[in-house]
Amino acid sequence: MRYFIAAAVVSLTVAAPAASVVVPVPPLDHVVVVVFENKETSSVLGNRAAPTFNGYARRYAMLTRYYGVTHPSLPNYLALVSGSTHGITSDCTACTVAASNLADTLEAAGKTWKTYAEGLPSPGFLGGSYRRYAKKHNPFAYFQDIAGNPSRRANIVPLARLAMDRRAGSLPDFSLVVPDLCHSMHDCSVAVGDAWLRRTVAPLLRLPRTAILVLFDEGSTALRGGGHTPALVVGTAVRPGSAFTRRSRITTGPCVRSSRLSVFPRSAGRPERDRSRASGASAACRERPGGLEFHQADADRTRRSARRA
Repeated sequence: MRYFIAAAVVSLTVAAPAASVVVPVPPLDHVVVVVFENKETSSVLGNRAAPTFNGYARRYAMLTRYYGVTHPSLPNYLALVSGSTHGITSDCTACTVAASNLADTLEAAGKTWKTYAEGLPSPGFLGGSYRRYAKKHNPFAYFQDIAGNPSRRANIVPLARLAMDRRAGSLPDFSLVVPDLCHSMHDCSVAVGDAWLRRTVAPLLRLPRTAILVLFDEGSTALRGGGHTPALVVGTAVRPGSAFTRRSRITTGPCVRSSRLSVFPRSAGRPERDRSRASGASAACRERPGGLEFHQADADRTRRSARRA
């Protein structure tokens, strides 16, 4: 995999002292995105119940100004993989989206992708729920050009396939990893989610030229629309101790949300802007067309909290 998904990997080589230096995105073998649920930054970073999160925060990179778009979950997941909530404001399970998404862009570039969803009963399953699995946390299942295509839908697989693919050397270029309702911290504690992160991500940290984004879909407040959430970038492609600085910029595609990372790449074009009233997206797009910025106003405080953990 070469230079794509710049939004997901800008922090790999940007260190705090080099605030005005533009550093090229390095070549990568894998980008992995892991999404947890419903926690503010202050609930995880600095929390002794989350030693893995805090250890990664000290060792790798933090996105210190990362915010949810809105509430509830589904609109945040859709925006993550397509740059828009597409007007969806609920956790609907029968709704569909007829729009471009990250999977389309990857395939057009000759790249591979998969969703690894914990609790998914079978590959390509489109049901609304199954035990601790929830479709609302599986965004690619909502896009018509994936859900209606059996071969593409087969890229949505149970989490157990992640370890199998890693051992077989067949991990795709892009992976979206979705914990179940307990391990995502939606229904269970921060400590439970932290232990799951350690078990699941530790083997991936040995993969060469790999960037792993550890994100939360939304927080527990309405700050900036969806709350101030923890966000880390870890892996062998990440410079230890790096962080976004005041001038660091993510050169993504359409700016559809306020200070929120989208892995939707610039080369994918310009899907319609998010018209959700809850997100305040239009104003953000007018203010910063062509990219989202993350600042480090809280970085020192966040690092001090992490060190105390």
